[in-house]
Formats: sequence, C-alpha cells, structure tokens
Amino acid sequence: MIPTITAFERSPDGGKGLARDMRVRWALEEAGQPYEVRLVSFRAMKEAAHLTLHPFGQIPTYEDGGLVLFETGSIVLHIAEQDANLLPRAAKPRARAITWMFAALNTVEPPILDRETTWLLERETSWGAERLRLTEDRIRVRLSQLAARLGDAEWLDGAFSAGDLMMASVLLRLADSSAMLGEFPNLAAYVARAEARPAYQRAFAAQLAVFREGA
Repeated sequence: MIPTITAFERSPDGGKGLARDMRVRWALEEAGQPYEVRLVSFRAMKEAAHLTLHPFGQIPTYEDGGLVLFETGSIVLHIAEQDANLLPRAAKPRARAITWMFAALNTVEPPILDRETTWLLERETSWGAERLRLTEDRIRVRLSQLAARLGDAEWLDGAFSAGDLMMASVLLRLADSSAMLGEFPNLAAYVARAEARPAYQRAFAAQLAVFREGA
C-alpha cells in the first residue's frame, strides 16, 4: 500500500518548502518510497475528519494501512527506520542519527520559530525590537555551537542521515528569513549540500507544483 500524507491546499510559505510536509516528502524521496498527497484547506484542518488524524489540527499526517501518524519528527523517524540510507543499521551510528533529529527539533528549531513569531506578531510593539534582538542572540549561540561541532565535515555524523535531513530543514528557515546563516560559512555550505541532493530537489518540486497550481 502506498502511504498518504496531508499537506496545505495553499501553503502560506508561497511554495518555498518551509511547510512541514516538505520534511516528510524529502524523507520519502530519500527512501525511494512512492506516496500520495491529500491536500487540505485551513478550514478542513479544524474539522472532525482531519482531527481524527491530527488532534491539533495541523499538517502533515501520515497514513499507511491502519497506521496513522502525526508530528513531523515521528513520521520521518518511522520512514527512516525502514531505510538504511536514512538510519544506519549499526546500533551506535543509528542512535546518534536519531539524537541529531531530536537536537534539530528540540534545541535548534525553537529559537528560530520564536524569532519568526516575534517578527510576524510583535515587531511593531514597544518591546518588539528588543525581543527580536534577544531571539537572534539565542539563535547565534546555537548556530555557533552547531558550526563548531560540524567543523569541515560534510555531514553531522559520517554519511547523510535523517539527522541531517531534519537539521538542514530547520536551518533552511533561516536561509529564507535572515542573513544569520551566512555568518557561519560551514553551515551555509552544509545546507547547500542538502538542497543539492536529488531527493530534496524532487520533494521541493512536488510541493512547489501544488502552490503553483493553486495560485
């Protein structure tokens, strides 16, 4: 059976690949797994049919036979567990790759999302400029730590893994919204390598086609 994922009927990111279905598409492409996409509107995401799949009314979701998953990290981990190109078979490298997935979502992404929220909702307030500066300071701390760990390596822990997929996806949010990534040349090069992967290119083209069809 071919798995089905859900995605925005009309993505608010303008087809830039920042919506979280992009991470799932990329993982499926890396694994060589065919998939189908069911597009949902913002209204449909809050209706009962979708809430049975995702209790928080978001995307993406993943359906494969009787298995229904939500949360991008969980979905990508499930896909990766079935493919040695995304998770090594050896126990220790596998565990480290999963650790990098958690680091991307729990340590690096939160301050980036905080900055986005500040920029969108608070920058015109009396405290907006100071709060924006604080969020950017927190991001730079994480980027400097990540850059030091990556050094001149191609990927985070040997061969490309689901950990790199998640980390690059998170960092791509900065590439679109600020110049901070460029302050760390090895991280900018790391993201560029990830974007150049054929699986990423196929996933990006697929999500962009949805936006263009709906434009």
